[in-house]
Amino acid sequence: MKTILMAAMAALAFAGPAVAQSSVVNVYSYREPGLIQPLLDRFTEETQIRTNVLFAGDGLLERVAAEGELSPADVVLTVDIGNLVGAKEAGLTQPITTPAVEERLPAAFRDVDKEWVALSLRARVFYVSKDRVSETALTYEDIAGPEWKGRICTRAGDHAYNIGLIANRIAAWGLDETRTWLAAVRDNLAFAPTGNDRAQVKAILEGSCDLAIGNTYYMGLMLNNDAEPEQKEWAAAARIIYPDTDGDGTQVNVAGALIAKYAPNPANANKLIEFLLSDEAQALYANGNYEFPAVAGAPVDPLIASWGALNPSKVTLAETAAHRDEAAALVDELRFNEGPQN
Repeated sequence: MKTILMAAMAALAFAGPAVAQSSVVNVYSYREPGLIQPLLDRFTEETQIRTNVLFAGDGLLERVAAEGELSPADVVLTVDIGNLVGAKEAGLTQPITTPAVEERLPAAFRDVDKEWVALSLRARVFYVSKDRVSETALTYEDIAGPEWKGRICTRAGDHAYNIGLIANRIAAWGLDETRTWLAAVRDNLAFAPTGNDRAQVKAILEGSCDLAIGNTYYMGLMLNNDAEPEQKEWAAAARIIYPDTDGDGTQVNVAGALIAKYAPNPANANKLIEFLLSDEAQALYANGNYEFPAVAGAPVDPLIASWGALNPSKVTLAETAAHRDEAAALVDELRFNEGPQN
């Protein structure tokens, strides 16, 4: 795989119209190079199509919009359903034509117009203390109960991860019921939201809270051989419960892909997405970050499988995305980030 530096990509984008190349696909990626490089190398081995990659932690969709018809971007790899839906709404996408989309992906994990696809899933779950929590199954409603008073911790309510969860609940329950639930969860917090998902698991070890809301993949990252010893201690103090696993299912967010509206190499872009939906690529893509494959039946990392079976929420990704603004407004209305209010 060849990596194109940002300056070179800028020159491509603004020197004139992007030129189609039969053996190239240009990728803008929010995902870490170390995660996607093995995949793209395998794609090149199988197809002889080279991949040029521009990586950035943010701003790539805005870049595609600014470049317009001059953009060299063929495929954008991004995280969060809000980014995928937002790109479509902004007119930055085109339909993905490979039959693999409908053949491989459940309808809940692809756009109805096939303008984006999910590639992997990350579940928003409960981390609970091994020593202080006896429950083996919990629902979202449960954590609003009085028995959890002063025992819950989470990162800021307006973080994208929690906005996705709240939006999912609005789609499932409606705004009024979600408002009541979120207020009760706020008042069950052990302290005002602070830190990231890993910090919540640390708080479990320290005894500051008994249940933390977090993404599944952090457990894998903390247990990884390359993780810091102290993080392994945090993870060892907790176990994962999938909320509503026997009911409506656990809220999931996604990492996904889209083809840019003005992609100069759309045929190659479709070939790349078809490859990313293969069992081989699904395993590499999901396991690299301890996520779940979006394609049913694709291999799941043994560590992930050890946490139990994931039953994804019956609320579609598109339905969740439609309520994100309401979720953000609710966090502000309830002053969730200030912590308990009674």
